[in-house]
Amino acid sequence: MIAKNGNVGAVLPAGFIVICAAAFVAGAMATIYFCRTMGGGMTMPGGWTMSMMWMQMDGLSWFSSAADFLLMWLAMMVAMMLPSALPTFLRTRHPWGSLCGMASGYFAIWLAAGIALYVPGVVFAAVAMRSESLSRAVPWLLGASLITAGGIQLTRWKIKRLSLCRLPFGCVISCFRPETGFRLGCRQGVTCCLCCAAPMTILLAFGTMNPFAIVAVAIIIAAEKILSRPEIVARLVGVSAIIAGIVYLCAVVARPD
Repeated sequence: MIAKNGNVGAVLPAGFIVICAAAFVAGAMATIYFCRTMGGGMTMPGGWTMSMMWMQMDGLSWFSSAADFLLMWLAMMVAMMLPSALPTFLRTRHPWGSLCGMASGYFAIWLAAGIALYVPGVVFAAVAMRSESLSRAVPWLLGASLITAGGIQLTRWKIKRLSLCRLPFGCVISCFRPETGFRLGCRQGVTCCLCCAAPMTILLAFGTMNPFAIVAVAIIIAAEKILSRPEIVARLVGVSAIIAGIVYLCAVVARPD
């Protein structure tokens, strides 16, 4: 809201908060629905399960299957990211109309990330279904992904991305640029995607349609963005991911063929 003296007032934009609350509830309900309908999969050589989200659904074209995936992805991102993104939006002290544009730009970037993820995911799934050797290598790739994601969490690059992500505009320079709410949201979305690359890798490794993994990663992301000592959270997550990856690889080695 704008105060009489022309400065941005401190009153919270109730309309925007109500919209965000409704979007979160809708996203959470849709995510639960997709977890129930797309949570199954196909058992593959190597002892892992390929999620249905990478497959062409019966009776649907590839275009319709891609549309279902993007709808699922957007709902999941709204449910996961909105609780931690909302305080950042509010700290910009923009009027609620500009905040709506900012949120639209933010989730447009996450939707673009879903598109960028879907194409190679479908290609990889198709190749794995035709190549037993690649399918048997997937558990090794999953373990290596967890270790890699954990290593990223321990780097200075991650801490720098996290510090930028916690800023109201995702970048110090942009605070002084007269940009629209949508463009600021896109800037914040890009910064957030880079910051959350490792946690999202962990989510993919444990299964995107795994509700426990979704909740755990959402809590991790919120803790990194909201708590006063985010570097401690990042490092704890990094160490935990590395340990989980090593344990998983040990289980793969011990598993009988």
